[in-house]
Amino acid sequence: MASCSRVRVLLPAVCCCFLLAAASASAARHDYGDALSKSILFFEGQRSGRLPTEQRASWRGDSALSDGAAAGVDLEGGYYDAGDNVKFGFPMAFTATMLAWSVVEFGDSMPAVERDHAAGAVRWATDYLLKTIAHPGVIFMQAS
Repeated sequence: MASCSRVRVLLPAVCCCFLLAAASASAARHDYGDALSKSILFFEGQRSGRLPTEQRASWRGDSALSDGAAAGVDLEGGYYDAGDNVKFGFPMAFTATMLAWSVVEFGDSMPAVERDHAAGAVRWATDYLLKTIAHPGVIFMQAS
């Protein structure tokens, strides 16, 4: 079941990777800016933690505000893996990397407000990932 969840959360990253690979052959026929915008909105729906005021997925509420409390650390934030309340570091790091790369490649075709949402999506993941390695000699992770 966990591997199935990882596949579902990577779908936006795989889509972004496909966009990068197909760009040279068909850039004029596809609206990559729209695809990125929809992907970023998906990420907002997967956020964990105290949500920002600019959260567009209004149906989502704050969640997992005490992540890390048992170990005396703040591990609030990051993205859930396919909506199942699990945060896996490697898939999240890969997904954030693919999103950032896609915005570097195709961000000029996005309206400025969408680029801001994209930067926020990447920041949401990286802020969390940095928390997981903030203590010398320790890496916090969630095992399946």
